[in-house]
Amino acid sequence: MSDKLAKLISTFFYVGYFPVAPGTMGSAVAVALCFILHKNPILYILCFAIITYLGFRAGGRMEKLVGKKDPGCVVIDEVSGVMIAFIGLPYTPAVVWTAFFLFRAFDMFKVYPANKFEKMGGGTGIMMDDIMAGIYTCLFMHIAIRLAGIL
Repeated sequence: MSDKLAKLISTFFYVGYFPVAPGTMGSAVAVALCFILHKNPILYILCFAIITYLGFRAGGRMEKLVGKKDPGCVVIDEVSGVMIAFIGLPYTPAVVWTAFFLFRAFDMFKVYPANKFEKMGGGTGIMMDDIMAGIYTCLFMHIAIRLAGIL
């Protein structure tokens, strides 16, 4: 993979260069992508699989280019994690906002085993902590929604 392609992919089309809170901006772009794709589950899963695969490859490459572990400009991990977080959720404003902020909290606080994955380094370390944040968010939201009687 070329350096230019690794930058384009890992920053999710340069969203990662947003000057303030690039991870939050990457997550917001991912929410919009989920909204566009959620009516077509096959396309959703296909896009998720491609994004995640490319994230493992490009994230590790970008880490070497920047010379820094898990560089802030790499946001494809947020995109992958948010896509997991939103699987099967209804797209109501309350659910979307709650899931978005919950994902950001899980991503920032690195609840076990995400904290262990992050230490792995390379594309795996970059991607896996956000994948775990997405799994935690998805599980929490589905439980909360069912307890609240929304679904």
